[in-house]
Amino acid sequence: MAAKKIEEAPVPYHHGDLRAALIGATEVLLAERGIEGFTLREAARRAGVSAAAPMHHFGSAAGLLTEVAILGFEELTRCLREGTETGGTDPARRLRGQGMGYVRFALAYPARFQLMFRKDRLTSDARLEASGDAAFAELEMAVRDYTGWGRKKPLNRATQATVLGAWSTVHGFAHLALDERFGGHAGGAGTNDFVENMLPEILKQFWP
Repeated sequence: MAAKKIEEAPVPYHHGDLRAALIGATEVLLAERGIEGFTLREAARRAGVSAAAPMHHFGSAAGLLTEVAILGFEELTRCLREGTETGGTDPARRLRGQGMGYVRFALAYPARFQLMFRKDRLTSDARLEASGDAAFAELEMAVRDYTGWGRKKPLNRATQATVLGAWSTVHGFAHLALDERFGGHAGGAGTNDFVENMLPEILKQFWP
């Protein structure tokens, strides 16, 4: 019996970055079970630490999930910038490139994407707000350039509507793709192939 208890006990964490290990375990758990299936205890078990370890580093389950969401917004910002660069100096192509970058991020990191907008599972954190604002600023700048509104003056109602419309379009498309809702529209193509072929056409309709 004693040997069995030793084998089942949490493995002490002696190497690497515990914070990163817990974040990594959380992302794997979210990918497997979704947000509703996440527990702090299971994340700790997968990281090979005691159930108390996440509390020490993050304060709560929401604190740990918030760290994953922050990473999500930081990666989204990188994807948006990468998408912008594909458009060169053409404002329309740059904006459409951001749209592609947004959806590609969602498909590459579905667990992060779905968590990032679940405020009910996250803490009120200045870093989270700043990371979200940074991603949104990329979109706003692309729309300002596309509409010719300029980068410094406050948005007028029409330009603000364009920003929100652009965000709504790609955000909704991403959720439909993740939920495999396109069905027959995709024909025999897989989700990624359908996105790569159809989304550029959709974006051209809105932002020629």
